[in-house]
Amino acid sequence: MGEEGNTSTFNISYTSFFLVGFPGLREWRPLLVLPLTILYVTIISANALVIHTVVAQRSLHQPMYVLIALLLAVNICAATAVMPKMTEGFVHYANPISLHGCLAQMFFIYFTLLLDYNLLLAMALDRYIAICHPLRYTDLMTSRLLGLLAILALTRSLLVAVPLVVLTARARFCQTAVIGHFTCEYIALLSIACGDLTFNNRLGLAMRLVTVTLDLVLLGTSYTRIIYDAFRISSGGARAKALHTCGSHLLVILTIYLSGLSTSIVFRVAKTVSQDVQNLLSAIYLLLPGALNPVIYGVRTREIWQHVEKMFCRKELVQEVGEKPKSLQNVRVEQKLPG
Repeated sequence: MGEEGNTSTFNISYTSFFLVGFPGLREWRPLLVLPLTILYVTIISANALVIHTVVAQRSLHQPMYVLIALLLAVNICAATAVMPKMTEGFVHYANPISLHGCLAQMFFIYFTLLLDYNLLLAMALDRYIAICHPLRYTDLMTSRLLGLLAILALTRSLLVAVPLVVLTARARFCQTAVIGHFTCEYIALLSIACGDLTFNNRLGLAMRLVTVTLDLVLLGTSYTRIIYDAFRISSGGARAKALHTCGSHLLVILTIYLSGLSTSIVFRVAKTVSQDVQNLLSAIYLLLPGALNPVIYGVRTREIWQHVEKMFCRKELVQEVGEKPKSLQNVRVEQKLPG
């Protein structure tokens, strides 16, 4: 009887799940709905503002600014893949989601994360050509090359994200229908799967190691050469501008890779860490780049910041001009009134 019971349990494969993120918060969960909504609106607004600035200003129609706009557009997509469902989960303790919905969310999470990595590589190539081969920059960094880099970034992201989703879809989920996470991450789904998952675990780990290791080697090599050549620039102003631009890119790289590395280590090594801590690290990993990137690029990139300032100053000027006729009209009315 025991063996038959185990067999029947193993043959069950759940097709609907409940996402339970931050289970330790319990009654405090509804209080986080408003802050999360504000954070989501802020991420969308800040990224959209910088994207609008790049699109609207013809002087910013250059490869570096186009790549920044693409990166921020990916941030909006990444936040949209996570935050609406995450916020819904704080309204209800158990947030229902179907297997297909879970796999779709997982695909968009990893697809956008990989696009982030690939766009950072494209930015490194752009800065390498601009600083190490400045005289050939306009000849090399053409719109055609930019389009090719975008296609390569999309293809490489698909080649990693699709196998992970397909492999996860083939697993059997018989342990429980409750996922102790606010989103459908690969490791969270595998934690409730049954059967031999050795291949799944090894493939997931291998893909992450190969992708991250290769990217870090390429980024490290590129920026080492870039910084070396930047210090050799004779003009102090040009040298400072080159180092300042590279500093912005390096800040974004550190934010994305360090948060991702800490999450991977905790999930795979620290088995005693609570689910709330794991959820917190995942939230930082998934949402921090979208919150910080528009600040880093919008404030630290002087050309973008100048246009943002002009945009707001122009609006204030228009409001003042619109208010002046009203004030003059009020003065005239007052003059006509009997004393």
